[in-house]
Amino acid sequence: MPELTTITLTAADFTVDGTVSLYSGSVDFEAGVDCDLVVDGDLGTVRFAGSVRVSGSIDALPGTRIKAGGGIEAGTRIKASESIEAGGGIKAGGGIEAGESIKAGGGIKAGWGIEAGWSIEAGWSIKAGGGIEAGESIEAGTRIKAGGGIEAGESIKAGTYIEAGWGIEAGGGIKAGGGIEAGWGIEAGGRIEAGESIEAGWSILGGLAVTCQTTLAVGCRIVAGAATWKAVLAPEDTRITCGRLESGTVAHGELHETGLTTSEDEEN
Repeated sequence: MPELTTITLTAADFTVDGTVSLYSGSVDFEAGVDCDLVVDGDLGTVRFAGSVRVSGSIDALPGTRIKAGGGIEAGTRIKASESIEAGGGIKAGGGIEAGESIKAGGGIKAGWGIEAGWSIEAGWSIKAGGGIEAGESIEAGTRIKAGGGIEAGESIKAGTYIEAGWGIEAGGGIKAGGGIEAGWGIEAGGRIEAGESIEAGWSILGGLAVTCQTTLAVGCRIVAGAATWKAVLAPEDTRITCGRLESGTVAHGELHETGLTTSEDEEN
């Protein structure tokens, strides 16, 4: 396979408009270009009016944040020492990595992992073939799905489902409008909440309450109210609430089974 040409964008390819540098170069990245793209460092925030599409990689060097009005797409990796932001989606055949935040108005999808020093936020779904990791929060308008683990220094939140092939871990709470499923364990410094079921191959460790509307199933133990950062725990902080406990042992906390509707029972 022939080696791709590398296109390097410098300050000469941008027009400064206040605190943002607008792309004004001759290459039409909206149409898609067979190249590796490098955006020079120390340019501050650089903005592309439309989409940026390349068949190779996209690299923004230290001191440069990349922003696009449309989508950002690379055949291999997307990497920025600072932040990556798109009005549309962000997609890479390999990994997506940012020293600061990753934000998309649409979805974020990577063939490998997604990693941000700060937060990861998508208007639609966040999907990775590998793991998803953020120093702060991870939030998606719909689904969060990882072939590996999902880890956030703060909270993890999804409008529908959260699913990990390995474990799910958050320094704060974990919340999903639908179900939460992990091949390994689920651990949160705060509450664990699901609009549908919660399922873990290993244990569930909640700093505060564990709540789901339908079934709760774990391979080992369930703990609620493990938070050491809270001086006094209220009764609701140690409550484990579910429609029905299908498997697992309650090691700490008070179990409340609310029952399943006929339709929920038939589905399970």
